Amino acid sequence: MGPSSKAALEAHLACCTLCPRRCRARRLRGARGVCGAADELRVARAALHFWEEPPLSGDAGSGAVFFSHCPLHCAYCQNAPIANGRVGADISIARLARIFLELQERGALNVNLVTATQYAPQVLYAVEDARRAGLRLPIVWNTSGYETPETVRLVSSFVDVFLTDMRYARRETAQAYSHAPDYPEVARAALAAMARTDADIIVRILLLPDHLDEAKDNVRYLHETYGDRIVLSMMSQYTPLRRCPAHPELERRVRAADYEELLDFADSIGCDDYFWQQGDAAQESFVPDFFSLEGVCGPELVVE
Repeated sequence: MGPSSKAALEAHLACCTLCPRRCRARRLRGARGVCGAADELRVARAALHFWEEPPLSGDAGSGAVFFSHCPLHCAYCQNAPIANGRVGADISIARLARIFLELQERGALNVNLVTATQYAPQVLYAVEDARRAGLRLPIVWNTSGYETPETVRLVSSFVDVFLTDMRYARRETAQAYSHAPDYPEVARAALAAMARTDADIIVRILLLPDHLDEAKDNVRYLHETYGDRIVLSMMSQYTPLRRCPAHPELERRVRAADYEELLDFADSIGCDDYFWQQGDAAQESFVPDFFSLEGVCGPELVVE
């Protein structure tokens, strides 16, 4: 990374507005943003991942890189140990670039960046270095949907697929579960920015307990607004992994009948092609072992 790139990186971290929280944390001085990150680059896992949509996982697996910390902090988070930064190792940009190449050597179909928003500038430089060293894989930006249009534009220079969520349609739900009442409008604005790029877009609808109508609202909006510009992914895999005394509905799984009703609704409004889950997708086995730090530590990429 040259002097100009280093200056650009420092500008992003000096007063951080990378996510919609726009907390302006002085991360270069060690202050931590709402996401929990300061000036480090913290990664919890880098391995072949087989639980994404079929075109992303295939038979070989997606090269998933799970980043620690998160701008959203949902009450039901299935990756809580990494979202709160408790699990992960601090690595260099050069190490991250080498990780991308190692995933390629293992036969990954893509490099899948999971919750990387708080590290978007560092990831940009790591991808650039890895490309110069022979990285050929497409890049997937795997996000909660809680993004700013500015950050979407920043990462669109290297992203081939946006794998994004549309979690809430109502401000009240977004506030209760993620302390982000602006999520509905923010996620819609971010998706509009994604749609203006050349990247493919998959939008996930994670059905939450007792929120079938809200999921339907999002499906209707997405179908009417974007048609076949995006591909929908209907997910029934919500798995309660923690106590939520303030929201007891989050302590149980989604009813099978509700999920079937969501699929029927999508069919009824003309959604002809979407991903859907069958069988018991709500399993703790779908949550990786982050404590092993698989694939994280190792040699750095030497840029010549």
